[in-house]
Parts: sequence; C-alpha cells; structure tokens
Amino acid sequence: MSTYDTLRHFADGIGLVVMFAIFVTLCAWPFRPGAKTHNRTAANSIFEENDGGE
Repeated sequence: MSTYDTLRHFADGIGLVVMFAIFVTLCAWPFRPGAKTHNRTAANSIFEENDGGE
C-alpha cells in the first residue's frame, strides 16, 4: 500500500470525523454559558465613547 493510499484512507475516515468535531466545537463555542459577558462586551464595544477618530 502506498503512502498516498494510506493518507487517503485516513482522510476519508478519521480525518472527516476530526474535522466535523472541530467544526461543531467552533460553532458551539460562542453559546457556552461562560461566554455571555464576553459576547455582550464585544457586541456593545462599538457604542463605547472613543475620542480617537472624529
């Protein structure tokens, strides 16, 4: 079995599962309970007073 075939089988099986798990984790990360204050701070940061521009 060649290296190409080995890597292809890995990508077809385990690689797909790992990529899907990473995708689901990154999609769910902002919705975790501890992120509520960080999300609210980021959402309201554009409304803070800033004298640096205009």
